[in-house]
Amino acid sequence: MRIVIAGAGEVGLHLSKLLSSESHDITLIDNNQINLKDGENYLDIKVINGDSSSPKTLKKSGVSSADLVIGVTASESVNLLTCFLSKNLGAKRTIARINNAEFIEDSSEFDLAALGIDAMISPENLASEEVKLLVNESGFTNSHDFEDGALKMMAAKIQSDAPFVGKTVMDAAMVYPGIKFMPIAIERSGTHNAIIPRGNTIFKSDDHVYFVTCDDGVDELYKLMGTEKGKIEKIMILGGGRVGFKVAKELGDQGLNVKLVESDKVKAESIADLLPNVLVLNIDGTRVDLLSEESLEEMDAFIATTGDSQKNIMSCLMAKSKNIKRTIAIVDNTDYFELSESIGVDTLVNKKLLAANEIFRFIRKGNVLELNKLNNMNAEVLEFLISKDSKVKGKKIKDLDFPRASIVGGVIRDGMGMIALGDFKIRRGDKILVCSLYSAINKVEKLFR
Repeated sequence: MRIVIAGAGEVGLHLSKLLSSESHDITLIDNNQINLKDGENYLDIKVINGDSSSPKTLKKSGVSSADLVIGVTASESVNLLTCFLSKNLGAKRTIARINNAEFIEDSSEFDLAALGIDAMISPENLASEEVKLLVNESGFTNSHDFEDGALKMMAAKIQSDAPFVGKTVMDAAMVYPGIKFMPIAIERSGTHNAIIPRGNTIFKSDDHVYFVTCDDGVDELYKLMGTEKGKIEKIMILGGGRVGFKVAKELGDQGLNVKLVESDKVKAESIADLLPNVLVLNIDGTRVDLLSEESLEEMDAFIATTGDSQKNIMSCLMAKSKNIKRTIAIVDNTDYFELSESIGVDTLVNKKLLAANEIFRFIRKGNVLELNKLNNMNAEVLEFLISKDSKVKGKKIKDLDFPRASIVGGVIRDGMGMIALGDFKIRRGDKILVCSLYSAINKVEKLFR
């Protein structure tokens, strides 16, 4: 596939890395030569130093024969114009990264096709949804819903007193009657390589385990992981930007007690007028004494959403020192994920990586409905729709020529999520969740075509 990516920031470089590793023909455009260095030196891609909103630059990049053009520069207007021009120059599909979520929320009012745009991605929207899920499932480090929660992917660190430390996956499954969850990936402490668990895989203390579960299996997971399920009712949010505003609005609408801290007086007053269900505080969020005066110690969760990654992390560490049980920091620098275990913040959310992963889903072959990359690991979860022509239709899971570097996590049938074992027979219309290491993804995709 010929793909042109406009913007060599973290989103563009991350996408280039993912796509070039799968032998796609990638051209990366940026008007800053320094931003192109990593792509030029370390990736097997073509780079062009120029303005992607210039027809001359786009023609030079070969958009007329491009299968996909992706606008992910820091400028929303440049991304939209890049997509518009590219489509008119002959590109088959376009995707634009936008900052203003109104474009997505009110998309029915616009004829995107007439604008030359096939899809829009909002990093702020994605980050807000991620944070909201994490708050609602407060005992887990990661949470993602498939088909409106028919199946959930959840992750947490195994506590030393968890009942299945030292037990095999098969032993753990026998602790409760009926199988309502399936471990799909394990990250061992100190590594970033995923282990695809089998029946004889032994769980160890401090393992970071990803599960697929039905809605009624969540409580069992809490018990098995040794993780406390604390009800989140009081929340303090630092930063009234797009992410902070959206999170505050949606959590406030849920009836939760939300306090939003914004140091800019004019901005704080504007937010207060727009969010009647949220208490907006115009104070310096880096001042512990001022936050303490606003009952910081009584909060169940602290969410830092400013545009400064270091400020967000330090604020969360300060909140953690006050025994706040749930801390979430929005970070822009992917390097922080490498240090996530030692930093001490419960969960780091990178909106740029979320955007890159969402865009990556559009490029997948086969009947892929959704894709979710596991944070900082060499694995991802894919949701496949079984069509009338699928090779796996009518077969039992145990009879599939399935690579050992992948595992079926669950099946959604007629809107109902279930954990499917070897004797489960796949039929047309099923939606299958598969977790796979990168090395086995091509084989898995061919299987489900």
